[in-house]
Amino acid sequence: MYYYPAYVSVAQKKARAERKRNALKKKNPKIQPVIIEGRTLAGTWWGKSWNRNLEQYADYANRIGRGRSYVRHGAVLDLQITPGTIKALVAGSAGPPYRVSITIQPIPKKQWRHIQARCKGQMDSLKQLLAGQFPKTLEELFTRKGEGLFPAPEEISLDCSCPDWAVMCKHVAAVLYGVGARLDQDPSLFFVLRKADVKDLVSETVKAGKKELLTRSRQKSSRIMEDQAGLSALFGIDLEKGAAPDEPPAPSEPPSRKIKNAAGVETFFKRRTKRLTRVAEVIEKSDMDPQKVRNILFRLVQLGKLERVSRGVYRWAR
Repeated sequence: MYYYPAYVSVAQKKARAERKRNALKKKNPKIQPVIIEGRTLAGTWWGKSWNRNLEQYADYANRIGRGRSYVRHGAVLDLQITPGTIKALVAGSAGPPYRVSITIQPIPKKQWRHIQARCKGQMDSLKQLLAGQFPKTLEELFTRKGEGLFPAPEEISLDCSCPDWAVMCKHVAAVLYGVGARLDQDPSLFFVLRKADVKDLVSETVKAGKKELLTRSRQKSSRIMEDQAGLSALFGIDLEKGAAPDEPPAPSEPPSRKIKNAAGVETFFKRRTKRLTRVAEVIEKSDMDPQKVRNILFRLVQLGKLERVSRGVYRWAR
């Protein structure tokens, strides 16, 4: 006699995941769940490229598809990305959530030097990169199989506390798709995962630009000095020392009421005009969930109201 599990609708699965998420949030308010809005798992070309990269490897082809429904239904209750490591909690059909751990090897030095060399001369693209946007011109460079930022299967270690014998279980697959959704919001996490510093790309380009300017004249004319200052201002890098200058301390502000919604975030930045503001400051002054604050900032950048200066640092752009 065969046993078939009772049918569970999509709405029921989402409701069950939401109950588990709320229960977990009471114990740990800092959880960062993956919430998929709409039909697509990723909207940007880089988020979609992450998913395609995973799906094109034969090692994962027979397993990764099982995670799609899990991440769509909100089963990824928490997803934390740190340098080279992904930690997550994924809801199962019953019992406590499963713990998923994914380790990604640092990008090989030779491979990283190759990317640096190919980025030289692409200042406009690198400026967009520092502003939190992945320019389309760098797509082929970053996604090239075996040569870009995307890890190959042998560079990824997977582990899940569930009883499934397979390395690529549905919980791990759900987390990997969740990473694609998270990269949608913050593409700089590509560099965090591979333990690479995006400023390395900028530094090499600035050095090349400086060398080119100096070869045009035997003396540092005022025009060359202005050009160097322009490069420094563009990328926030001291050309003489090769390091980012210290940010001057911000003047103290009078105490204000807590930020409660997207309009409050927008007003907060308007009052600060062109001053640099870190995400942590906005979160500290807000009553909202940290992930919701990040989503609002990402949306304001898309609308052209905010400019992302570097990872986690923004300023009013209008």
